[in-house]
Amino acid sequence: MAVTRRRKKKNNHYFSRVSGDKYIIGDQHGFYFVTFTVVEWIDIFTRPIYRDILVASLNYCIKHKGLVVYGWVIMSNHIHLIISTKTYQENISEIIRDFKKFTSGEIVWAIRSGGESRREWMLSLMSQEARRSGRAKWFKLWRDDNHAVEIDGIMTGIDERLEYIHNNPVKTVWLKMHGNICIALQGITN
Repeated sequence: MAVTRRRKKKNNHYFSRVSGDKYIIGDQHGFYFVTFTVVEWIDIFTRPIYRDILVASLNYCIKHKGLVVYGWVIMSNHIHLIISTKTYQENISEIIRDFKKFTSGEIVWAIRSGGESRREWMLSLMSQEARRSGRAKWFKLWRDDNHAVEIDGIMTGIDERLEYIHNNPVKTVWLKMHGNICIALQGITN
């Protein structure tokens, strides 16, 4: 079972690590390139309803929780973001935790209550992962790790990661604009 551990550093920064995740968030106020991946690589974000939940949740975190987003892209089964916090009062690990918990509940609810043709298959995989990991009661949407890579050298590091974010969907089959963000749709033509 994966367990979150928190240790206080000398300079009042916290390490937040999920067991087995070699990418840790050491500086809660640093700049990070993070990836949130769906369990079993389920291609959930090929449907607009689930992408809209992500977009609304990110906007909420930006407006109410102090999240700063420098760039992002939604792929079919994961999301890449370049993020930091607005002030030293916010904790990036807590924002990520809340974002993943909320989006997980909302997306599972949308799958269960909507007309999702893959509902049984998706819920079965998420239920199996919840039982396997012991970190969710019924369904587990997100993998525990965030693949958080701290960006050193603010402008150079951010520019490199932004280029990766912008080129990542170009390597897939289809692109679709959703407001001011680019969404990669692998093999989807809707």
